[in-house]
Amino acid sequence: MKNPRQIVQNIEITDISTEGKGIGRINNIVAFIDHAIPGDVVDVEITKKKSNYREGKAILFHKRSEKRTEARCKHFGTCGGCKWQDMNYESQLFFKNKYVVDALTRIGRLLPGPSPQGEGSKFLPIIPSKNIFNYRNKLEFTFSNKKWLTSDELALTLSAEPNSISHSGLGFHIPKLFDKVLDIEQCHLQEEPSNAIRLEVKEYALANKLGFHDIRKREGFLRNLIIRNTSGGDWMVVVVFFYEDKAEREKMLNHLAKKFPQITSLQYVINPKANDSIFDLEVKSFSGNDFIEEVMEGLRFRIGPKSFFQTNSLQAYELYKVAREFAELKGNETVYDLYTGTGTIANFVARKAKKVVGIEYIPEAIEDAKINSELNAITNTEFFAGDIKDMLNENFVSEHGKPDVIITDPPRAGMHEDVARKMLELAPEKIIYVSCNPATQGRDISILSEKYRAEKIQPVDMFPHTAHVESVVKLVRK
Repeated sequence: MKNPRQIVQNIEITDISTEGKGIGRINNIVAFIDHAIPGDVVDVEITKKKSNYREGKAILFHKRSEKRTEARCKHFGTCGGCKWQDMNYESQLFFKNKYVVDALTRIGRLLPGPSPQGEGSKFLPIIPSKNIFNYRNKLEFTFSNKKWLTSDELALTLSAEPNSISHSGLGFHIPKLFDKVLDIEQCHLQEEPSNAIRLEVKEYALANKLGFHDIRKREGFLRNLIIRNTSGGDWMVVVVFFYEDKAEREKMLNHLAKKFPQITSLQYVINPKANDSIFDLEVKSFSGNDFIEEVMEGLRFRIGPKSFFQTNSLQAYELYKVAREFAELKGNETVYDLYTGTGTIANFVARKAKKVVGIEYIPEAIEDAKINSELNAITNTEFFAGDIKDMLNENFVSEHGKPDVIITDPPRAGMHEDVARKMLELAPEKIIYVSCNPATQGRDISILSEKYRAEKIQPVDMFPHTAHVESVVKLVRK
């Protein structure tokens, strides 16, 4: 027998989580509530009960928050992205700012001063995104022969004509359901012709009866679609096929090339694996270049289909400017750029330094970093591939010089503790810590605080309508 629904009435939402859920209290226990934002007063249906928290969803609004705004996207609430799209942008910035301050004071044990962002505070106000829609330069879509059905489509499947509904979809994965894809009609994250390209690919596939992938049965010709662009107007499209069918593949790619002359790099991958990752597969060029280029301050950055590049180009420029400003380079410094990726920050600051040494775990990224230096006639950079905790040894430092400044930009998981300890041993004058996760940044800073004090903290909004925020911390040796 099914458990009866548990409804709790008149819950005031006072905060919001980093997953985008409203936070309230039910019988003095913290509750995370879907579809609610601070300022709402709602009735909540409990969906999960744990000893120290509850989860639920808002089912009735007694009061709607003044922070609310109308979500632009028709897929809002079903799609897993843009969870804050129903909250005005000013409020989004407030809560991102708050998240950085909370994480770095609570976990990193940084003292903000009398007021977290008052006069004399080390916490600087967040830098807003220049665009709050169409800001991404990369989107990845998945083909599925079992798309997620909306409530209207479910109703039609029960009608007299259930076959009128197509089950083929091209879009984003439904959260926590690896085999379900929401068919996207219009996405507001990337400028046109992104939507036009995706819709044309889908229509062509349907018209030509090309199979959409079934991840469970491991069948179906079409698997993924990747669309990348740059602020200068370059467009890269990568079509991922499950198996090779030369005739059908070439017909589809020729159709795309003819329909969209804006595509400057058209490529494809054959991926017969059980997962969608293409990093261990060969990407083949069909037409145009095998790269696109982004330009910042006259510097050219070559981006291949596997290259990592910040997905908000305009805000990446703001982020890199902050890192460079915090480093206060005079031209005689040796800089270590840890987790250098494709060397974007390393090349961006190289003009101001004597030498920049970039280290990255992924060898392919290091090759891109070297190419980016060559493209820009930068001769004072060196790049090395390897595990950073192993690379930062006495021999390496003896050969390449002791760093005056370390810039570190690790993944969301933060730095390995051994890396933080190595940095303490090297004891550069300054450490500039760039992070996409203030919680792990705070954890690492608590280790570095043995020898360093935080002088400035700058949040940067890279991803409007999401809870994600970048944070740059300037640490100075005590």
